[in-house]
Amino acid sequence: MKILIVEDNKKLASFLLRALAEEGYVVDLVEDGGVAITQSRSISYDLVILDWMLPSVDGLTVCRTLRSAGATMPILMLTARAEIQERVAGLDAGADDFLPKPFDLGELLARVRALGRRGHGDRYLEVGPVRIDRHERTVTLSGRRLDLTPREFLLLSYLVREAGRVVPRTELLQKVWELSFDPGSNVVEVHVKNLRTKLGEHAARIETVRGVGYRWQNEA
Repeated sequence: MKILIVEDNKKLASFLLRALAEEGYVVDLVEDGGVAITQSRSISYDLVILDWMLPSVDGLTVCRTLRSAGATMPILMLTARAEIQERVAGLDAGADDFLPKPFDLGELLARVRALGRRGHGDRYLEVGPVRIDRHERTVTLSGRRLDLTPREFLLLSYLVREAGRVVPRTELLQKVWELSFDPGSNVVEVHVKNLRTKLGEHAARIETVRGVGYRWQNEA
């Protein structure tokens, strides 16, 4: 599941990014409503977590704009507003659910899972012998379930989702490890090695493109 977080509170945004990534989701973060609108038009998201109070363009306007443009992904709105009429306004604008601040992380994750199930058509990602269940966060290879760590699941899901494209190492660090810089470690290489071991005879599907990154090959 690919999630967009739209939140200008840096502390809360960082917390959400880390928590969702640890659950195996691919997460992007923006702080501005206008940027959220632009990015949602170019990237296909499975869920948007949207703060009501945002600089430049507020969450309600973002919601209306996305729906007017034909966006159908679920939208979970975070708000400190408790008044019924304001929640009605949000629902009328196209929000699917609300979560009042402050909130419990367990409840947020439960709502994310529930909203993810609504998009049942996007539940499975299948490329070659690999079938990824985004809701249950499981992977089967030729019908055999793989025992993956949350980070391995996220890495494999991202490579399979981008099948055929060389994914730069820096992009993997950003999307899988939420790092905006290269720490100088071999964390990516270690996880790729572990994935290849678990893929067995299909290990060659993860191609190393020297000096650049990795590519998932539909045929190996």
